[in-house]
This record gives sequence, structure tokens and C-alpha cells, in this order.
Amino acid sequence: MPDGGAGIRYPFPDPPTAGEAVRVADGILWMRLPLPMALDHVNVYALDDGDGWTVVDTGFASVTSKAIWQRLLDGPLAGKPVTRVIVTHHHPDHVGLAGWFVAQGAELHMPRTGWLMARMLTLDVQDRPAPETIAFYERAGMAADELARRKTERPFNFADCVAPLPLGYQRLQHGGTMQMGGRIWDIRMGDGHAPEHATFWSRDDAVVLGGDQLLPSISANLGVYPTEPDADPVGDWMASCTGFQSFAQPDQLVLGGHKLPFTGLPLRLRQMIDNHHGALDRLVAHLDQPRAAGACFVPLFKRQIGTAEYGLALVEAVAHLNHLHQTGRASRHLRDDGAYMFSAVP
Repeated sequence: MPDGGAGIRYPFPDPPTAGEAVRVADGILWMRLPLPMALDHVNVYALDDGDGWTVVDTGFASVTSKAIWQRLLDGPLAGKPVTRVIVTHHHPDHVGLAGWFVAQGAELHMPRTGWLMARMLTLDVQDRPAPETIAFYERAGMAADELARRKTERPFNFADCVAPLPLGYQRLQHGGTMQMGGRIWDIRMGDGHAPEHATFWSRDDAVVLGGDQLLPSISANLGVYPTEPDADPVGDWMASCTGFQSFAQPDQLVLGGHKLPFTGLPLRLRQMIDNHHGALDRLVAHLDQPRAAGACFVPLFKRQIGTAEYGLALVEAVAHLNHLHQTGRASRHLRDDGAYMFSAVP
């Protein structure tokens, strides 16, 4: 299945159904778990280590996910134990059931930043948004009705969909190696979508485990949050994509965290870099008048944003504005209501 003749191809066009697995390479199974959001699935992988399995990413901690995993363990995984869990990054659809597997005897491997973030967030349960969160929303120019609603509602908490993480873990480091699935893998970290996001590049064949750092057809969310309001994930993302270019080959089978496995990684990396340059250029043109992040959705996403997508759109708009501000392409000042107003620098 070609992607418009552009050189990106999908060797496995039919995703596995719940409880089933697709063999995508020798000793590697591709599986899917549902998500209760617009992006309605996460890909997970099992690598055959002989006497057990290494699982890469886990899905949300939910009754549904656990039931599907049990079907997978009893069926495609043939009753062999999961001895290791690899978590590419700290987001809940990837780390959600890591603690559940550890409780059954698996060993947890994660980047240090991912483990710290996930463990901190699972312990930080809030019934109402913290004052810093409200201030962040005000700085971003959140719509008044959305802000009023969020002030009174329980915010999203990691603990709602992430099983408690163990006190100890094994650290994944950039430049390190991992042996799993009968292969030696080089560990290369990316940034932008999540800090210190692990990707794995096989030395023995053309397979790459990309997590959300290497996705086809969709863009990973690059968001800024109250925990680091002046972060520049757009700059981090483009630097990571540029760094990966020297390792990318057209025939590598990239196993990502969402959508389909694909080949054509050199082209996809160029697309991901160019897409954000294009978005930044459109945003600069939009800043011919001072605007807050909440007024920048259309030039960034080229469409209207609904209620379900509003939160992710807002944090991504802040990310792009931060990048323009920190690279000298936009200035900012505080409006009387506390919102940052950004203007293009002539």
C-alpha cells in the first residue's frame, strides 16, 4: 500500500483485532489495545526471548486492557511469561499496565526521565486543577467557557489509568544496547513528544521500534504543560528528527506506537520536519496582529478544533508559539487579563 506514491509503504495493511497478534518479523508480534479517545488505539509489541517475552509498551490500565492482555497471554503468547516490559515513554497509553506486569514478575526497563515523570504523576492526584494549572490556562488564552468548566471539574489524573509503578526499574540510556527478540538493538533517545523517548534500532535486520517518535500519517502531539510552561518541544522534536536521519534507511520496518508499521523512514523524517516548518510559517503570518495561543488553531491545524480536541490543540499551540518566541521570530507581552499575546517580529 503506497502512501500517494511518496515512498512510504505499509507491508501489513490489516491491524490485529483485540486479542489477536500479527507476526511482523521473526520473533516479533504486533498487537493492539483500545483507547477511549479520538486516537482509538495503541500498538504494543511482544518479542520472543525463548523462555519468555519482552513486551514493548502496554496500553491503559483498565479492565478492558487487562482482559485483552489475558487473551493475548493465553493465545498468541502461548502461555509463556512476560519477563520484561519496555516502556518507550511516560505517556499513560504506553506505561499504563507496566506496574501490572511487574506485579506478575516482569522486570521494568524505562528511560530515567520517563520513570520519574510517570511515578511522580501517578502519585500527584488532584481533585481540582492546581493554581499553577489555572494560571497556565490563562496565559494561553483559553476560551472563557472552557476555563470556567475546567476550574470546577476533576482534571485528568495519571492514577486513573496507570497502575502504580514500582520503586525500582532498569534504566534505558541513549547510546546503550538491548538484547531482545534474538537481536541486538541500539537505543536512541528522541525528544519533543515526550522527554527522553526511547527508540530501538536492530543491528541484525532492518527493524526499528519507534514508539510515538516515529509515526506514519499522523503527527505526534508536541505539547507544553504547566510543569514546564516555557518548554520548546517543537525545537526538541525537529532536532531529534534531524539526528535520526543519519540512521534511517528506506527498507527499515518501523513499528510505531500508533497506526500501521511502515517503510520509508528517510522520507517520513523529512516530512515531519517540513510539516512543522510549514506550521510555524503559517503561524508567523497569522501573528500580523497580536494573538494568544487559543486564537491560533486554524493556521496550525488547518481546520476548526472541537471540544474533544481542545486541550491537546491548546498545548500544541503554546509549543509552537514558544518556539517562535525563543528563536526570535515572535515577541510576547501580557494582556490585561493575563494572557500572553504573541506578535511576529518584522
